[in-house]
Amino acid sequence: MRAEAKWVRSSARKARLVTDQIRGRSVPEARTILAFSQRAIAREVEKVLNSAVANAESRPDLLLNGDHMVVSAAYADEGPTMKRWRARARGRVARIHKRTCHITVRLVEAPTAPAPPPPDPKAEAAVEEKPKRKPAAKKLAPKKTAARKKTATTTRKKKETRT
Repeated sequence: MRAEAKWVRSSARKARLVTDQIRGRSVPEARTILAFSQRAIAREVEKVLNSAVANAESRPDLLLNGDHMVVSAAYADEGPTMKRWRARARGRVARIHKRTCHITVRLVEAPTAPAPPPPDPKAEAAVEEKPKRKPAAKKLAPKKTAARKKTATTTRKKKETRT
């Protein structure tokens, strides 16, 4: 099932930041992420998610439950940009771009994972412990070279002569 909101008054770039967070998550988890998101576009994405869940649950032939669904795709495409003008200094104008986007959310039924097979006792016995590696030798700090010693003593002498 899918739902789409068109001509949402936000840039697609801002909407993609939110849709990337919910892609691949379960519906309850996606709702939680959107409810606690600080971004204003998260409210619009939440409306689209709720609409997609309602679309899925309203189909009597599928008998789907919204809590057992996963967000398979969530994306925001660019919509038309409204161009406006604003007066600037010395009789000039500046163009204002009022961007829009189209938000789409697709849901699929959550796959049911098969039960893992019981462990094989023969396979566990065949696995042997690997010998532990010897600890690496500690690296020592490099020794001071003659050039370093000279610079240290010359700075001391300069400090002593200044006082």
